[in-house]
Amino acid sequence: MKIALIGATGFVGSHVLKELIDRGHEVVAIARSVDKIPADSLVTAVAANVLNPAEVTAAVAGVDAVISAYNPGWSNPNIYEEFLAGARSIQQGVKDSGLGRILVIGGAGSLEIKPGLQLIDTPKFPEEFKPGAGAAREYLNIIRQETELDWTYLSPAIEMGPGAPGGRTGNYRTDLNKPVFNESGRSTISVEDLAVAIVDEIEHSNHIKERFTVGY
Repeated sequence: MKIALIGATGFVGSHVLKELIDRGHEVVAIARSVDKIPADSLVTAVAANVLNPAEVTAAVAGVDAVISAYNPGWSNPNIYEEFLAGARSIQQGVKDSGLGRILVIGGAGSLEIKPGLQLIDTPKFPEEFKPGAGAAREYLNIIRQETELDWTYLSPAIEMGPGAPGGRTGNYRTDLNKPVFNESGRSTISVEDLAVAIVDEIEHSNHIKERFTVGY
């Protein structure tokens, strides 16, 4: 397949890029700055500002599907506004291109730890992550109203991050709106296995027009 990957130089995006290459997919790697995109015969680096829908439309022309790993940065003081602006722009740009398939990598904050209670609304949820998690939750509500695109929204495990152990095992379990917990009661996955789940979904389309989550 020919896949457009938005945010190809980020923490998650860079691992998704490697997984796509390793599986032999042709990748249009899209980033604001392309100097960190690795040189590879399967990769075409494209510089684009995702806040401009027209630039998104031009960048994704001719691909089979789009993966959005867009994130303006957890330390960005304007993450709430910029995440929503970028996500909306990407959604519109993909629609304007005539493509049908997009997978959006969101956050875990909107997962329900019990019926009616989302993780972000629990007392122990870190304050510093609330703006970004709140934006990701708001965008999930937005994309759930999307009828033209075959969208998928993926929430990582709660503890997915730079310190999450595991490496690439190729193993994971899925759920829809509840976190996947292991036998120790933790919701975790390595970024490498998150990338496996992302590319599996693009290849097999098991979660069209729905959110799902992964964990060990």
